[in-house]
Amino acid sequence: MDYRLLGCSGTVVSAQTLGTMTFGKEADEATSFDIMTAFVEGGGNFFDTADVYTGGTSEEIIGRWLAEHPTEAEQVVLATKGRARTGDGPNDIGISHRHLRTALEKSLRRLGVEHVDLYQMHAWDALTPVEETLRFLDDAISAGKISYYGFSNYLGWQLTKAVHIADAHGWARPVTLQPQYNLLVRDIEHEIVPAVQDAGMGLLPWSPLAGGWLTGKYQRDQEPTGATRLGENPQRGMEAWQKRNDDERTWRTIDEVRAIADAHGASLSQVALAWAAAQPAVTSVILGVRTVEQLRDNMAAADLQLSDDELRRLDEVSAPQMDDYPYGPAGIKQRRRPLTKES
Repeated sequence: MDYRLLGCSGTVVSAQTLGTMTFGKEADEATSFDIMTAFVEGGGNFFDTADVYTGGTSEEIIGRWLAEHPTEAEQVVLATKGRARTGDGPNDIGISHRHLRTALEKSLRRLGVEHVDLYQMHAWDALTPVEETLRFLDDAISAGKISYYGFSNYLGWQLTKAVHIADAHGWARPVTLQPQYNLLVRDIEHEIVPAVQDAGMGLLPWSPLAGGWLTGKYQRDQEPTGATRLGENPQRGMEAWQKRNDDERTWRTIDEVRAIADAHGASLSQVALAWAAAQPAVTSVILGVRTVEQLRDNMAAADLQLSDDELRRLDEVSAPQMDDYPYGPAGIKQRRRPLTKES
């Protein structure tokens, strides 16, 4: 397992993060305990959860595991999130001082800890002034309840605005951004990745396997059935499945991932995860698993070294469509400034 700095902080985390959204639902408590133990035994030290994962059950399961494994718990870097709706009241949602104060206290109680290492805003809140949120987070750092904070699902301009406001007030800066990012979802490369790099932050990609598409479990023109998320809930996301299935780029990418996996004697998942870990600004890739077997397969990606040529092939075949202005050729040409006059 490789280790990297947590964004622009001095804390060291494993290059893979254990995502725990399945805990208490797709993985029962005993299985969740086995997954956490296997992850730590494999060199992982970074856990990611949220207050709304299975209604708070995910945090509770992690808290019980931490209590039963005090030695291992000392090495775990713990991240959770707040923002989503946690009740029926009008203030039971958002990133206002009022909601975050309550949400953080409840998360700490469920986790059985006095502080978390990384507290993340689960999404932008257009109703709350940025200053209000950042002041709360800076105060939470001063109070020792969190070590750092980050964002999830923010746009580039939202992230940059927050960074500039934090600097203007002398408050702590965000250290990470957690976006969806994988070989089939690369639109964040337009503006969000450059904003992250400009701020010196780190990326924590979620859904690096594109909801199972990059594992090879889906077949062209065959509606999913059985032990897949879409197969178990066919009414959920079938329109999105059809759109992905109809996109030829999807199948070109999967075919290239399969070819590289075969050359290495690896799984498709391992190749997709290795690609994600190799991308600029990525600190740690979030693994979402249901079983220990899935976890071990995914963790083996940490030992897979893709060549420059293999990375180039994956980049080219999965390149997002950027024909239109301002991201297409016309906009790129407009922004270029060559050192010498071009012919």
